[in-house]
Amino acid sequence: MSSSGAVAQGARAGAGAGGGGAGGPIRCLFLCEFHPRAGPRITCQVPDGYISKDTFDTVSHYIIPKVQLQRSTLTVTLLDAKILGFPVQIDHNKYARNAFYFNLCFVCDAWARTVHYEPVVKKLTEYLLSMELENEWLSKQSLSGDSGSLGMLMRQVMQDLNSKKMCTLTEGTTTTHLTIVQISSDPDPVQDHQVPIFLFDRDTFVPDQWDLTTNQILPHIDGFNHISKIGTLADVETNLVKSCVQNLVYYGVVTLVPIFQYCAVYCATPKLRQLALCKGLQKTCIDFCSRSARQPASLKNIICMYAGMTYGTTIRDLCIRFNPYALGINERKLVQFGVLEGLIRRIQKYPVTVSCDGSDSESGSSISNRIHTGLVSLDELCCQNGATMASLEEQLERDRTISMLWK
Repeated sequence: MSSSGAVAQGARAGAGAGGGGAGGPIRCLFLCEFHPRAGPRITCQVPDGYISKDTFDTVSHYIIPKVQLQRSTLTVTLLDAKILGFPVQIDHNKYARNAFYFNLCFVCDAWARTVHYEPVVKKLTEYLLSMELENEWLSKQSLSGDSGSLGMLMRQVMQDLNSKKMCTLTEGTTTTHLTIVQISSDPDPVQDHQVPIFLFDRDTFVPDQWDLTTNQILPHIDGFNHISKIGTLADVETNLVKSCVQNLVYYGVVTLVPIFQYCAVYCATPKLRQLALCKGLQKTCIDFCSRSARQPASLKNIICMYAGMTYGTTIRDLCIRFNPYALGINERKLVQFGVLEGLIRRIQKYPVTVSCDGSDSESGSSISNRIHTGLVSLDELCCQNGATMASLEEQLERDRTISMLWK
């Protein structure tokens, strides 16, 4: 699509009208109505003036359409913007011309994919409709010319949806929850040994937006507790924890990282060079990895620790060499940040049985006598058997029929 000008390309109705580009933020919200004397007009807009009067006049007959298209999701694509709305008509003799027409519209970039906003636009419109039916909340503001309350509501919606992908609105006795659901395939099944970590501040969560089981496990998601441990701490069956976490992954609330252990091995990726080039990434990294905000860690020392992560070097080895405590670096947060940003990756150990003859094995444990295929990591085996990494490695090393793959 082109990216300049303001001439209407047309309007399309239905759920598939959102286009197929990449996702983009909400640039503007506006509420328009059909005024009995002035005709189609914008009642309130955030930010003010984003959609000009000339542009609105060009597309108003699409945004406030004939009765046949009322209560349908409509997308109007301009050369530099995409307008998404759900027009509503309320028939009643208390209104001029016996009807009140309005449309709450989201505005995004012309190239942006907007299909995931369609349920939100519809739900927000239903919320405004319920308030209008209850106490004429919209029409009274329109008649008085004072749309301050509406403007505050729209500003909250835009800010919260862009930053948190969710928003809770309460006006009088009416409350609604808005959540942007990205249409995507189901995430991979969650494993017992994986560690969920929030992708944004936990304090931004509204508890009543999640089910009871999810609320029960949320306090135990700290970026270090694995699924099995979360289940134990929250007193929730492990399969339920996995289902809840998978749901949180689907909505982009958490992602999964490997268990942090001092015996673990990581290696730097080519993305590490971005840390030396991107000022914004540098500041975020320093703020995240420093032990104290008053004495932030040195970027040089952080990069040196990342660069020291190689095959065969454990986090314990790295701590002995660099002494991160003295450098003001939180090594746990350092690893966490590196994994989340793709600066480093975990090198997992996978035991492989090279001989089915157990005669050379010095251990009689079920762990050592099992035939290992190289598909199950030590992290997973630790969770399955309730063993520590050190004890499990010791047992496997005594078994001469088992070799260890690093990958």
